[in-house]
Amino acid sequence: MFTSVVGQTFLKEYNKRNGKSYTAKEFFDKVLFKTFFDHKRYLMWVQNSPFVQGISKKKPFFDAQERQKNLQEFHQKVKSGDFEASIAIGYPASETKNFATTSGLVTDIDLPLSEEEVYLSWIGGTLSLGVSGGYALLFNHPSILYATFEGWQIYRNYLNDKVLEKLRPNQVITWNGQWLTYKFGKRFRDDFDLNDLINQKFFSTTAEKMEVNTINWSRLFFSLSHQHPSEACIAYVFALGQTNKTVGFIPFQLKSGRRIHEVYQQLFGEDNFRTNQADFESLLGKHIKRACELGNIGMQALEPKKLSKYFSNSSNLKLTKPSIYQKKGETEDVFHQRKAELLKKDNENLITFQTYKTWLIAMISKNKTEISDYTRDMASVLVKYREGAKKRDRANLLEKKLFATKRKTEFLEALIEIVNDDTVDLDIIEKINELRDKVHFLNQEDFTYFILLLKFDYAYQERIS
Repeated sequence: MFTSVVGQTFLKEYNKRNGKSYTAKEFFDKVLFKTFFDHKRYLMWVQNSPFVQGISKKKPFFDAQERQKNLQEFHQKVKSGDFEASIAIGYPASETKNFATTSGLVTDIDLPLSEEEVYLSWIGGTLSLGVSGGYALLFNHPSILYATFEGWQIYRNYLNDKVLEKLRPNQVITWNGQWLTYKFGKRFRDDFDLNDLINQKFFSTTAEKMEVNTINWSRLFFSLSHQHPSEACIAYVFALGQTNKTVGFIPFQLKSGRRIHEVYQQLFGEDNFRTNQADFESLLGKHIKRACELGNIGMQALEPKKLSKYFSNSSNLKLTKPSIYQKKGETEDVFHQRKAELLKKDNENLITFQTYKTWLIAMISKNKTEISDYTRDMASVLVKYREGAKKRDRANLLEKKLFATKRKTEFLEALIEIVNDDTVDLDIIEKINELRDKVHFLNQEDFTYFILLLKFDYAYQERIS
């Protein structure tokens, strides 16, 4: 199965980097078992395996002697050929025990399975990357696998730290996703400490517990694109649990991550990008299941969250500057707190606008090297047009006809209304004619993105006019 294939890729890389010649069993005994299971608190819980059978609330852990006994029992089961899901990671559950309905990552082809492949399956399975949505990604890529492995010992050290006794065990798959995102990201430092990881939002903490947060797939995607900017990597997307799910092999077009970063920086500047990168990236990406339905993970899969509602109706992005003044009877402390909240919300709205605009322009210009901010200039023309009226007739034309349509013909008809208005300045008429020509040559997909981008830029120009 694929976990064994990935395990083989990693083991070859591990031996090369460390001057070893370990077999899969030797690596399991000397590295994996000692890191994962030879402690009171495990890195991973493998249901029904010898490493967890017998653990309960009354007996929360095994002592050192019992752990060695469990290891020998595991080896004995491997030798016996009892290759089911609790012994070989990612393989089918036992048919004889009626667990087959919980199988995943399997084939109906009758393939011979060796003891070596069983141990390889543990190596490969424990290198999976957990992402939000309850799924895991498994890349058969040497540098990705080895970088993931480098995070194991860090999680182990934290679990062994008495100061961090609230840290939840058995989260190595979730940890892998967080760790690799940080390891391959621009903010990684070799001399990082726990506070750095806390600042990166690795953990959520309450009075009772501390646990590793699940990373959004888009943030992992951007870190991978930073490390491998021109590659397309295949990931196996799946979920192992009480109900196993297999999505399949999905190409990750990592160059899209680099592209969208470039567009953002060209539009809003490098300083703005460095300040807002984490917030910007967190807004991008469909649900992992929906993204996989596209057939590959690229620019389209990075569609920002909640953007779809602006495609389906005439909703407008609220970019009006907040009205900030001290209310009658309001204390200075209350006023300053409310002011800070309003400014924070306003900044979030601006980052949302920048994210939406970046993705839309990236989609429109995906086959071009030049990035145009034509809609910004055109939006200022439309604001000037609207301001030339004393009543709301021009505003209604823009909001209820021009921006509300999904069809090019209706959009062009709204432009004709503007051109036929004798009260409109000639310089505006000329710009509207240019807009008409540009829209005429857009395909339907690009038109959909273009009109939405124009609507957002119009909202922003209203804000600053």
